Amino acid sequence: MASETFVQPAIPRFDGHYDHWSMLMENFLRSKEYWDVVESGVAEPTARMSEAQKAELEALKLKDLKAKNYLFQAIDRTILETILCKDTSKQIWDSMKKKYQGTTKTKRQQLQALRSEFEILRMKEGETVTDYFSRTMAIVNKLRTHGDKTQDVTVVEKILCSMTPKYNFVVCAIEEANDLDEMSLEELESSLLVHERKLNRQEQNEQALKATVGTSSSFSNRSNRGRGRGRGRNQQTQFFEGRGRGRGRFQISYRPKSADKSKVECFQCHKYGHYQSECRANLPTNEDTGCSNHMCGDKAAFSTLDESFRDNVKFEDNSKVSVRGRGQVTIQIRGNAAQTISNVLYVPELKTNLLSIGQLQEKGYEIIIKNGVCRIQDSKLGLIAQVKMTANRMFPLHLNCASQSCFSAKTNDVAWLWHSRYGHLNFGGLKQLQQKNMVTGLPVFECPSIVCEECVISKQHRDPFPKGSSTRARRLLEIVHSDICGPINPVSNGGKRYFITFIDDFSRKTWVYFLQQKSEALMAFKSFKVFVEKEAGSQIQVLRTDCGGEYNSHEFANFCETHGIKRQLTTAYTPQQNGVCERKNRTILIMVRSLLKKSSIPKNFWPKTVNWSIHILNRSPTLTVQNMTPEEAWSGRKPGVDHFKIFGCITYAHIPDEKRKKLDDKGEKSIFLSVSNNSKAYKLYNPNTKKIIVSRDVIFDEGKFWEWDEGKAEQKIQVVFYGEIEEEKQQQPRENEQQTPGSQSIILVAPATPPTLIPEAESDDGQRPQRYLWDLVSKELCEEQGLLPPPTPYHGLSSPLGYYFLDIFHCDLSLLLPLVL
Repeated sequence: MASETFVQPAIPRFDGHYDHWSMLMENFLRSKEYWDVVESGVAEPTARMSEAQKAELEALKLKDLKAKNYLFQAIDRTILETILCKDTSKQIWDSMKKKYQGTTKTKRQQLQALRSEFEILRMKEGETVTDYFSRTMAIVNKLRTHGDKTQDVTVVEKILCSMTPKYNFVVCAIEEANDLDEMSLEELESSLLVHERKLNRQEQNEQALKATVGTSSSFSNRSNRGRGRGRGRNQQTQFFEGRGRGRGRFQISYRPKSADKSKVECFQCHKYGHYQSECRANLPTNEDTGCSNHMCGDKAAFSTLDESFRDNVKFEDNSKVSVRGRGQVTIQIRGNAAQTISNVLYVPELKTNLLSIGQLQEKGYEIIIKNGVCRIQDSKLGLIAQVKMTANRMFPLHLNCASQSCFSAKTNDVAWLWHSRYGHLNFGGLKQLQQKNMVTGLPVFECPSIVCEECVISKQHRDPFPKGSSTRARRLLEIVHSDICGPINPVSNGGKRYFITFIDDFSRKTWVYFLQQKSEALMAFKSFKVFVEKEAGSQIQVLRTDCGGEYNSHEFANFCETHGIKRQLTTAYTPQQNGVCERKNRTILIMVRSLLKKSSIPKNFWPKTVNWSIHILNRSPTLTVQNMTPEEAWSGRKPGVDHFKIFGCITYAHIPDEKRKKLDDKGEKSIFLSVSNNSKAYKLYNPNTKKIIVSRDVIFDEGKFWEWDEGKAEQKIQVVFYGEIEEEKQQQPRENEQQTPGSQSIILVAPATPPTLIPEAESDDGQRPQRYLWDLVSKELCEEQGLLPPPTPYHGLSSPLGYYFLDIFHCDLSLLLPLVL
């Protein structure tokens, strides 16, 4: 009978990595049923113990001795000498844990170091997706071992924002097609591996003309060695215009790539496996990195350039030049088609852009030089180029670089794209958002040092005054700052001439309301007070304003006194005492000027621009609120910015089937204004039809803007909804900075059927219609709540009492719509 064999599991040896060893050793001791002794120890015997208890204690001591023996075998001699004095296995285990895992303070320091390593983690150039995932997960596993609760979604976002530039379009596609909160690490790795294989195949088949600079040719033919003039190595072909580097000899290799070289002896080093022309002994030390790459001396020719790459290139005459970057050059070939040349070295000292005939052969091209003509042919595309030899025995190949304008805004320059999307926010602020992870959806990019013309024109200012000390709030709504800006010319489409801002001192979040007259300030403050106090769950304690008549009226003072609001007024002609609001108004106007300047939108659209500017500023860093944006400080939720688009850019909104015929266009050209407050949709404007469009199905062309015809924008504006707009009756919109006394809360009663055309419900548009029924109902309701009646149905529906109005009318659209039409 065959005897069964049992393999004794090996004892895990301690190799210095305590976390890994402790996990293996604990599992080993559990399999031996000794872990309870190591974890709990052995109790000391007492005089009152029974015989059974003594027998049980002796059994535990035997287990402890065996566990101690296993630990001794797992630890080498140098470490063993430090723990020989330990009597039990528990003491040995605790000693190892304290020595290599450290105390709570030490663990915290190790955790901080791992977090720092995770933050600066970036994918290396040339690193594969599998290697980068392994490197990332090694750090993540260490973090989790030390008690950090790193979520998978954090790792997914980190990997996506730290990929190399060639994966930018892949990252955009993954972010658009997937919900990152639900995406697993395995799904992400699988998607990236698929794209990596596609990129590798593309690089192998691309029509790239590479330059080779080295000290010896890899394509020498010993059976056809020439004599006389023209002798040399590395015949170089050129692209663009320019002269070559001296004379040379072109030699073609007839050796098949798949030939067995195991028995080939090198005449240079006398080793087997390669020919003399391939011997590494021929290469100079530390100079071989540039011998198989293209080289270009024109920085403007690069479509993408990594300037962190550094190297040196040595030419045949032993001259050295510095490599200042590596990137891609896009050229135009027949039919205006664009082809990309990858891994091009940027050599500023190079006067001529170089290509290599040998590299062309490696790519599968056929090179024919006959009768003073060089022909480059492809087996699939046929003749690629035909070049005549010049007097200096060179073959100048003239190619055109593709214009930078032909690239998509998503891949052309990410830094400038987000600078425009963020309302021309300074690059320091963008870098702070990026480094401290203050928002979601912001990619990683390098901030340029070039000056933005719109920023210089719109932001130039005097030198600042010295800062003084001021009291800072310690909780929400403890101090609220307010100021009115205006009059602003031109008047908006709705007759608005002023805007009033309210700023919470603790979070620095800003709200804005638009006014026709300064006397409307009290009504705006009442609406603001009801809304923010309900959202924050606390009362306004202090209101800090200037001494303007709109704030110093008897009605305003009585209202604040009734509600227990302390007033803080500035000294006359001393606006610096209300510096928070004064500086915020200046920042808002700076951004408004930049946005209007860039998009060429008529100036009477300034309320729309102010709304979008405040939406951006509430998601931008401030000096007073550290490591978070005002929106996060107010709501406690980190805001996303992946919905940001360039203000005023061309958009195409999808037209629902119910609003078009079979042969009508399926898209409507418009411009981007902002995002909807009450639904996940974009707010657009069609200058041709004078309509505000609210739609979620939008295609953006962020590189183009509308060519405006001045004067037409002053006509009456209307609103149309495309698609279903989700009702939000349970909570107020998060973007309350755009909730003005007459803001677009008409969305709350928009039908889910095909869109109905109604006058625009923006705060800067519309006149008060005389409706007896509306005036009667709104007056009675507002008197019960202690508020002034809203001047129009728009104001009522968007006010804090808007849902009461809907409840009174039983949400009957047949009654509500006649009131607002």
